[in-house]
Amino acid sequence: MNERKPSGRHDQTAPAQSRDEGSADTNVMRLEAIRSGNLAWARKRQRERSNAWTRQDFKLPREEARLAARAFLERYPKAAYGSEIESWRVLPGDIIEFTMRRFPSAD
Repeated sequence: MNERKPSGRHDQTAPAQSRDEGSADTNVMRLEAIRSGNLAWARKRQRERSNAWTRQDFKLPREEARLAARAFLERYPKAAYGSEIESWRVLPGDIIEFTMRRFPSAD
């Protein structure tokens, strides 16, 4: 007749812990999917980079990046070397990271 009922606090804690564990597993799975996607992208880019192009990477403030790109294109004209900006992105602090590519020699 005098049954002890579990306190409400314990009942609420147990499901919350299992939810946290489940969401932690889900987060780990998501991170692994992102990592494998990034790894696949990195491998693909490495394969692409192993072709005949010569590449040079830059990470400069915006104005210096413009000057560096112009200097590269003046030194290696597009008509002779097929020079171009392969990729670029803006980083915090108005820093530009970019890759210039060209053929190793003019034809």
